[in-house]
Order: sequence, then structure tokens, then C-alpha cells
Amino acid sequence: MPFDFGFALSILPILLKGAVVTVIATFGGFAGALVGGAVVAAANRSRLLVLRLFARVFVYVVRNTPLLVQLYFVFYVLPGFGITIDALAAGILGLSIHYSAFTAEIYRAGIGAVPRGQFEAADALGLNLWHKWVLVVAPQAIRPVLPVLGNYLIGMFKETPILAAITIIELFGAAQDIAGKTYRYNEPYTLVAVIFLLISIPCSLVVRRLDTTRGRA
Repeated sequence: MPFDFGFALSILPILLKGAVVTVIATFGGFAGALVGGAVVAAANRSRLLVLRLFARVFVYVVRNTPLLVQLYFVFYVLPGFGITIDALAAGILGLSIHYSAFTAEIYRAGIGAVPRGQFEAADALGLNLWHKWVLVVAPQAIRPVLPVLGNYLIGMFKETPILAAITIIELFGAAQDIAGKTYRYNEPYTLVAVIFLLISIPCSLVVRRLDTTRGRA
């Protein structure tokens, strides 16, 4: 079936609405992953054994189970326990949980790269725990891992089509809906690929720039 540019233009607004949902899910999930990863990383460094065990079990379980299974659990299993979540919120929560396990390990690596003397210097200056981490440790730990976090953001964006499995009409889901109704596949899926590229390539260039800047520092 030849590519119909007129049909492609007619479905573009629908796909762009789906792209907006994709971007919302991506940035919502990434924000949740940044916060969740920080909580898990902090628990992993806690003096309390129960918190350290929780962090390690959480990372092990989440990293070794598929994202799709986690999304199904949040959207389909939790309602059985009386916890009903909107599809988009469930998608964002699922992405947040899944990527929290990875960002926690990134944070751990970043913190591990901070020289021990920096911790000792902060203690010698009498800084409290909050000021030590916010003013001394965090700035040194975050900068080296920014490119890695950027790569995970791009990876999350490219994984959003899986959200269609829990009824979220994001970019890929919108294309599937159009293809199912019209039996035309060339136009919707080609446009999906183009839209993903138009968003992913600039983000990749920014991440590469961050990595180059880090290498020169």
C-alpha cells in the first residue's frame, strides 16, 4: 500500500496528542524515579539494617522483573486490594518504580566517587547531616552521573509504547488505534518513528554534550 501524504497529515493531530501523553508520562516517570532513587539510595546508606535490606531487596526485585509485569501489577492487581489508580497515573507510577531501582544505583556510584576526605572535611566544619549532603556531597556526586541519568531519560521515553498495554493512548497507542480502524499501517507507524526521532535526537545531543563537558572538567 503506497504512502498517502494526505492521510498522514489528517492523522498527525491525533498522533501529536498521543505524543503529549508520551512526554507527560516520560517526565512524570523520570521525576518520580529521581526522587524514588534518592530515597532508595539514602536507605541503602542508612545505619538501620532493615532499611538497607529493604533498599537491596527493592533494587534486586525491580531490576530483575520486566517493566510490563510491574505495570500490570500497579494497574490490574492493586485494584484487587482496593487501590484504584487512573491509567496515566499508574503508568507514571510504574515507570517511577522501575527506574528508581536504576537511578538508586547511579546515585550510589556517584556518592562512591566523592573522596572520603570531603565527608571528613564536612564533619570537621561542624556541618549537620542536611548541609553536608546538600552543600558538599550532592554537587560532587550529581555532576558525574548527569549523562547517565540523561541516557535513562531517553531510554524511558523509548519504552513508553509499553504503556499501551494498560490502556494509555500515548503516541504508539494512538498509532495502533488508527491502524486498527483504518487498516493502514505505513502512515501511522512511519509518523511515530519520525516523531520519536525528532524528540530523541536533540535529547541525545544534549546528553552527549554533558558527557563531553564532564570529560573536560
